[in-house]
Amino acid sequence: MRNLISWLLGLLSLIIVIPATIPLLGWGNWFALPIIALGIIVGQLSPNKSGRNFNLIVLLVAVIRLSIGGGIF
Repeated sequence: MRNLISWLLGLLSLIIVIPATIPLLGWGNWFALPIIALGIIVGQLSPNKSGRNFNLIVLLVAVIRLSIGGGIF
């Protein structure tokens, strides 16, 4: 059950992160980061680690996008 919750949190954050890759919408990643962190924590508590790994990939995309935009853009 925790793995499913982690996957759902990852999908929710991915829905936020994908539009935030558009220039001048990078600030949307800041809203996704707490959701991603919660998904990683829930996924770590699960016996299966696929939800945690999915959240880590979404986190990587969000952090790379934030670093390209200087943290805001």
